[in-house]
Amino acid sequence: MTAIALTIAGSDSAGGAGIQADLKTFSALGVYGASVVTALTAQNTNGVSAIHDVPAAFVSAQMDAVFSDLDVGAVKIGMVSQRAVIEAIAAGLARWGQDKVVLDPVMIATSGDKLLAADAVEVLKRALIPRALVVTPNLPEAAALLNAPVARNETEMRQQGERLLELGPRAVLIKGGHASGAESVDLLIEPHAFVRLAADRVATQNTHGTGCTLSSAIAAGLAKGLALNEAVGAAKRYVTAALVAADRIKIGAGHGPPHHFHAWW
Repeated sequence: MTAIALTIAGSDSAGGAGIQADLKTFSALGVYGASVVTALTAQNTNGVSAIHDVPAAFVSAQMDAVFSDLDVGAVKIGMVSQRAVIEAIAAGLARWGQDKVVLDPVMIATSGDKLLAADAVEVLKRALIPRALVVTPNLPEAAALLNAPVARNETEMRQQGERLLELGPRAVLIKGGHASGAESVDLLIEPHAFVRLAADRVATQNTHGTGCTLSSAIAAGLAKGLALNEAVGAAKRYVTAALVAADRIKIGAGHGPPHHFHAWW
């Protein structure tokens, strides 16, 4: 049977993040990708210049169209900037019984542009995070969700991950890409399990869409039947290799994307 994953996220006009990064990742990992667009963005490697939100009712219509026809094995959720859209997505997941959900709480773009309305953060925490199999915040996102300082070391990362578990997801992957040091360390935290995932930190400015790529790679693994810890490990290896190869391609004048198809061209 064909493995199918769905991305619910915003569109990136420059193709490096969001829906476009997710579909590239699904394809690179041998998974058929479907999509529900939550917002259109005018952006490039230098930043976001405009956002046009998709009405919540149309987001619901897209979800119903996909789930009524496709046998979706996993769902990745990215940019959801408005309260009504978050509530519509939560209702759609419940309506269609989707429980393999990877939630990437996209709040700030690589360029520093805010992508989540301030009044939507509490709705995200109340309505969507409890429906996630795994939530994948980076260090600034974890701090923003907890209204806390950014974690300075792995001990604080683990403490924040455990606090995020209290919001209701079955697991938290707190990402250390924004930290310093020779290693880039992510921590997968579950109620009764803990995994440290480390890789050599890659020196490149081409990191646009890295978080989108990681979360969609996890969803791809889940869609193929991997257990969560296996899917996370495989996704970490894929993203690391894509970052190592990122400078082989030249995309834009700012933060370019990792090389999603590094194994192919």
